[in-house]
Order: sequence, then C-alpha cells, then structure tokens
Amino acid sequence: MKAILKLAGPLIAALAIAACNASGSSNMPAAGGVSQAAPSSTNSVPEWQAKHEATRACKELANGVSCHLLISRYLDQRPPCSPSTGSCGWRPVDLQTRYNLTPSLGKGSGTIVAVIELGDMPSAASDLAAYRSEFGLGTAPFKKYNEDGQQSNYPESCQDFGFCLEEDLDIEMVAASCPKCTIYMIEGGNCGGVVCGLENAESTAVTLGATILSNSWGCHTGVYGENCGDPNFPTYFDTPGIAYLASSGDDGYNEILWPAALTNVLAVGGTQLALSGSKYSETVWDGAGAGCSDVTKPSWQHDPLCSGRTISDISAQAGCEPGVAEYDSQYVGDWVNVCGTSVASPLVAGIVALAGNAASITGGKSFWRLSNKKHKRQLHVITSGSDGSCGGTYLCMAGATGKNGYKTYSGPAGWGTPNGIKAF
Repeated sequence: MKAILKLAGPLIAALAIAACNASGSSNMPAAGGVSQAAPSSTNSVPEWQAKHEATRACKELANGVSCHLLISRYLDQRPPCSPSTGSCGWRPVDLQTRYNLTPSLGKGSGTIVAVIELGDMPSAASDLAAYRSEFGLGTAPFKKYNEDGQQSNYPESCQDFGFCLEEDLDIEMVAASCPKCTIYMIEGGNCGGVVCGLENAESTAVTLGATILSNSWGCHTGVYGENCGDPNFPTYFDTPGIAYLASSGDDGYNEILWPAALTNVLAVGGTQLALSGSKYSETVWDGAGAGCSDVTKPSWQHDPLCSGRTISDISAQAGCEPGVAEYDSQYVGDWVNVCGTSVASPLVAGIVALAGNAASITGGKSFWRLSNKKHKRQLHVITSGSDGSCGGTYLCMAGATGKNGYKTYSGPAGWGTPNGIKAF
C-alpha cells in the first residue's frame, strides 16, 4: 500500500515505536467488589500489539509523554486506497452518520477549538485543506501559533517529537465533526522541555480565545508521578469556562494517564466502529485506556468499585480495523489509516463545539449526572467488548451485569458514544 510503504523512509526514524507500559493506578476491584491497591504497572501488551494490528506513531519523550496515535495495518497488502469510497478508513460522513451529527453540521461557526501539539508542522494548513476538499467539508478559519501565541518563531520540527501524523490527524478530526469550527493549532517546544511546551500551549490557547482544548497525548503516572514531572501541572487544566478534553491512551486496562485523569478534563476513551449494510455499530476498542486512578474521586462519580477517579467518561471511534482516513502530504505523502484514542479526543471536541455549551463542560460531570433515560436516548450505549482483564467488571468490560456491573457504564467506553449533541 502506497501510504504505508512511504513510512519506510525518513518517517520511520521520526516515528520510533515506544515500548510504553500501562501504569500508575490503584483501587483495582478485589473479589466481592472491594477496592484494593494495584501494582504500579501492569506490564501488559495491548491487544492491538499482540495481534499486530498497528504500530505506534509516536516516540516516548521526557517524563513519559507520548501521543496516542497508532498506524493501522488495515491497508497492508491491499491495493492503493480511495478515500472517497471509504477504503482508506472511516470518512467524515461515516462518523457524522453514526454520531447523528448531520442535523447540527451548520453549527460551530465562530467557536475556537484548539489542539495542543509538540513541534512545527509546516504543511498543516494545506493538508487540512486537502482533507476538507476530498470530503466536501467546505472552508473554515485555521490558524497556527507557537506556544507564546506568535504566528512565527515556531519550535523545532514535529519530527523531533514524533508528533507529525498526530498534528494533521487532530485538525482533520475536528473538521470532520465540526466543519464550521475555527481551529487553532498551538505548537509547543520552544521552552526547551516537553512538558513545559505543552503547558505553555494550554495557557496560550486560552489566552487566544479558544474555549475547547483537545489533548491527544498523556504521560504515564506510575513511572513519572501524577503530574508529568511538574507539581503545577494540574493548574494548566482548571480555567473556568474552558472545556478540556484528553484521550485516555492506547494500552488498555489499567492504564491511567494525565491529563485524562484530572477531574476537570473530559477523559475520552475508544470504540471500534463497524458497518453492516447501512447499519453502524460499535464495541469497546480493546486498546482503550481505562481504569481506576489515584486522583481524588469527584463528587459526581458514585461507581462502587473505584475509590478514585474512574476513567473514561465518554468515547468515540478509536479502533484499528479499520481506523480513520488521514491525509498527510509531508511525512506520509498520501492517505494513511490511523487509530488510537488520539482520534476520539479531537472528534469529540468538535461535537462539544457543535453543542455550543463548552462553558458547562467540567470533566465528565454532565455525563455522569445524566438520567438513565437520557443516557439511552442521547448516547449510544456500548454493550460489548473489553480492554483487558479486571475480573469481568465494568472497569474494563462493557455490558457487565450484577455485582460486576454499573448501570450502562464501562471504563473503556465511558457512558457511550455521541448520538447527536444533546448530551453535551
């Protein structure tokens, strides 16, 4: 396949596969539903890796930071794909149809969604334009800034951080769910440190007027502590009136990552979308990060098997069989099929923008407080699949019942996937 073969050149050096382990969580359910301490790392191999379904697109950087993007092997040994027919992966029309967004696609104009990145992606604007053109998404404002809010003095190449594919994916997924949204790409890295670059980018996005911030990256808590190496880390995600979103990670249960674990951040897990005839369906994606964290349990969470913050809150397409179609001219030179919860966070960020209610999004609070009736009407409840072994409980398995279940919730899929914008 043309796009995958091109990865064998300079991109491979930039996109080294990181051996990231799940980590840093506690309060795993013991027999009888009693919480107990967990080991600092599960050292488990994600299902997608064991099955050779994908490879990591990102390096692991200082303080365990990595983006949550995978390169799917779905297109291996296949003829060159056609994005318009869907053979390169899920298209905007597929995502819009499954998540019942079509009636709301005229909304979002003037709303600024910021994606937080590392390193400079020179071709971002033209790649986004090509993606929009291919799928008939029209035009909307796009601006790129460095972490200090300048449209110049950009940081070193995204290749140095392994974020190049991530950056194109993020802006394309926001456009897929909210074609009229204004998209800001904030590129960190000038401060000389990975974490400070990301932190500065968070602050700058707010200063520039973004009300929705999507983070398709995280750091592993068990090895590097619960603050990505900076005790002040949580303060960059607590501005009132700002909707912060973060992907839950790609290492399955019991992977706990920051910033997704923070109370003020909407933790976005992952599902695998499927199509049979004209009917879409979803199951838990087996790589979706989920579990029980050491973070103080929010007042709005009452699930019985975790005494800390339970992850995730909500989910969207993240699976690899297939993933979504992405266009990248500079580092792939073509269309590529990608997956991971990096897909889900910016996609959901665009849906938050369609709803026009970002100021009311405080972590997952609104989803945890929905009535059972509204859950079933305003979200797609995910009832099958798991992301690991947790004794058959809701922390890793959808559809768990009895003492192992908790309403319609599951860790990897949260309360479900969007069914229109009313839940937001």
